[in-house]
Amino acid sequence: FIVKDSTDNDLSFLQKMAQADIDEGLYSRQLYVIDHDAMRRMGKADVLIAGMRGLGVEIAKNVILAGVRSVTIQDEGVVQWRDLSSQFYLKEADLGQNRALCSEKQLSSLNVYVRVSAWTNKLDEDFLSKFQVVVLTNSPLEEQLHVGAFCHSNNIKFIVADTRGLCGQLFCDFGESFEVRDTNGETPVSAMIAHISKDNPGIVTCTDEESHEFTDGMFVNFSEIQGMTELNSYGPIEIKVRGSYSFSICDTSNFSEYVKGGVVTEVKQSEILSFKPLNVALDEAIRDPGLVEMTDYGKTQRHLSLHLAFQALHRFTQKYSRAPHPRSQAGAEELVAITKELCKDAKFDELDEDAVRQLSLVASGDLAPVSAFIGGLAAQEVVKACSGKFTPLRQWLYFDALECLPQENDGVLSEDACAPVSYNRYDGQISVFGSAFQDKLKKQNYFLVGAGAIGCELLKNFALIGLGAGEGGNITVTDMDSIERSNLNRQFLFHSKDIGRLKSEVAAESVKEMNPYMNITAHQNRVCPETEEVYTHSFYSNLDGVAAALDNVDARVYLDQCCVRNKKPMLEGGTLGSKGHTLVVVPHLTESYGPSTSGGQKAIPICTLKNFPHRIEHTLQWARDQFEGLFKQTAENVNNFLSDPTFVDRTVARGDVEAVEILEGVYRILGEEWPQNWADCVSWARRQWETLYNNQIKQLLHCFPRDQVTSSGLPFWMGAKRCPDPLTFDTNNTTHMDFIVAAANLYGQIYGITGSRNRADIQSILQGIKVPEFTPKSSVKIAVTDQELKEENEERKEEVNGCRQSKQLINASQYSTGNPHNSSPSINIL
Repeated sequence: FIVKDSTDNDLSFLQKMAQADIDEGLYSRQLYVIDHDAMRRMGKADVLIAGMRGLGVEIAKNVILAGVRSVTIQDEGVVQWRDLSSQFYLKEADLGQNRALCSEKQLSSLNVYVRVSAWTNKLDEDFLSKFQVVVLTNSPLEEQLHVGAFCHSNNIKFIVADTRGLCGQLFCDFGESFEVRDTNGETPVSAMIAHISKDNPGIVTCTDEESHEFTDGMFVNFSEIQGMTELNSYGPIEIKVRGSYSFSICDTSNFSEYVKGGVVTEVKQSEILSFKPLNVALDEAIRDPGLVEMTDYGKTQRHLSLHLAFQALHRFTQKYSRAPHPRSQAGAEELVAITKELCKDAKFDELDEDAVRQLSLVASGDLAPVSAFIGGLAAQEVVKACSGKFTPLRQWLYFDALECLPQENDGVLSEDACAPVSYNRYDGQISVFGSAFQDKLKKQNYFLVGAGAIGCELLKNFALIGLGAGEGGNITVTDMDSIERSNLNRQFLFHSKDIGRLKSEVAAESVKEMNPYMNITAHQNRVCPETEEVYTHSFYSNLDGVAAALDNVDARVYLDQCCVRNKKPMLEGGTLGSKGHTLVVVPHLTESYGPSTSGGQKAIPICTLKNFPHRIEHTLQWARDQFEGLFKQTAENVNNFLSDPTFVDRTVARGDVEAVEILEGVYRILGEEWPQNWADCVSWARRQWETLYNNQIKQLLHCFPRDQVTSSGLPFWMGAKRCPDPLTFDTNNTTHMDFIVAAANLYGQIYGITGSRNRADIQSILQGIKVPEFTPKSSVKIAVTDQELKEENEERKEEVNGCRQSKQLINASQYSTGNPHNSSPSINIL
């Protein structure tokens, strides 16, 4: 596409878009982890990825989705059968053609903002000088040393990634002086202040709501302090931790007396790192084990042995022009002998010979899951190199999953069992686990719950390893969501043309293209008690296992219970920003997911959420709770009442205060709050705004005035309790109108009323709405702690006894004049 700019110069479509700022609609989730400045730095980076086998395409896919300026993929080789074991963009029709050229089109479709090109010639220095980051995959050591030396001397970030069967290797060299602008990417630590002493050094005491998370050497800023205001503009101050609730700062003896309040917040400090070039790091890793980072701290000596064994593999390959044959004992002993020679030169006498032998037995293998793991790590290092965010790998990393192999005395694997099969797309996997294991994989029946980011990756791996791809095998994938634009940044099975379609259907189609032998069934059901007539005991009985790719704890806990009850293993994984976890649940053998192990985040007290929020996560959770209550839970309750004659009795039988609130909500919805038209929806939104941002705050300040003091004589509004201000609605305030537009449209959608986003029309409707005056009530009691709330709820339980009368009131409301729900048996749930 060609467009014209204001100076009548021809600009390509992609160049024009590149000039625009960050597309927040596409990168919204990523921006939570990588800020705008880091994203802009990434948007200026040109990356070369050499080698387009399974590992190379994994790195390229991830880097393109992340949003650098350009990615060049290089490969001189042609597609072979064994490449199909891990390269998801290659097909049988591509055999004999160049790997980079065959991958270019698919990779280009992942992100319109990233220019993707293929290079099929050798890597020379003129070509390498065009890039800020160079990644080599599955390359010979001689090439690694040559390219690494050039990159180090020219300040080009250099990464080496390699996989050999069940083992992987990663190396990073970001030059003599690399600035890390944010070492951990975490939200800056902050705390509320209870007191600051006038002393040398001054002692800062934080509120006792929870211990602070500051560490020695951190720098902090102060704000909102009353009294000792000098600190509000003092600048970053280094701290020394003195206890769980206190730390020391600078000399405050000449400052004003501290009165109250204040927030202390961490100030991120950049760090300059120096990296050794590959030829130096190769030799020093044994003498300086700090250069080798661990993926499993129980395998320290094994990973040092693998460092030498990978070098020995390069020598073996140079001698024979191939890796050791699968399961070849002679090849294994020769690799051990070469590694021992390297041990002498390195003066390393703790060689794990069994690990070297096992590496040799699987070195010719090519496993999709290992490529995905090492490829994910390598891509993250590319992001670090381009953005300056997060501390890079220093400098070697080894991974092995050799425990996946059967015991040697099992006699399951042999050279014949692992020998390549003519015209077989699974050769890379058969080389490691044998043909009998491959046949077993094809017959598996698996249930995948969730087709989001993790679900897409799992389906891709399932297709490559041939899970359920044979007679009698099948994968059932369920996801009730449709594809949105923000999904495209990390759910690579989906493209712009798929927006609005169901995730499970598109995901199933995509993996069928990767492996046409896949047997896959797409569902659009939520896995929950309401769908137990679909996912019955019989359904689970036919499964070999379950994979959970869910985005919330409650759903994971429920699925875990189903798996334990039906004695089916569950593979579970999740991510949170740059963190991730995996869990394998084997019923009655390993620990299950369960509520007791699912809590990675601290629970927020209910009273804090409702009345005393003081952290961003409090306001986010409050907003989520409001959305669920207003647009989902109440609608579900109304539909249950209208369709289930036992609903009221079941609700009352709970015997708690929530039962009262549920039935009161149903009564309001079926009565006075049922909207007749769009104007009613706007009126409801306006009244909700007034309730949330004015009336409730006025009531809170009536119960606890600004000058309120505790029984100890201390100000009530201090520390974690930050005194709020009621807002006055203003149609000229964009944020105020954002709330009205969103709330009114959501409310209308529930009742099937067509809404509008025309702000002028909405403002016109607002002018005719009379908002009732609010007068705070002295009889209202607001709980300060969850214990007080619990006691208050106990007192209100008497109201439950009158709830059965609510059914008669609600039934009467169904026949009141003007309510249209007699002819509408349900309302929509968002």
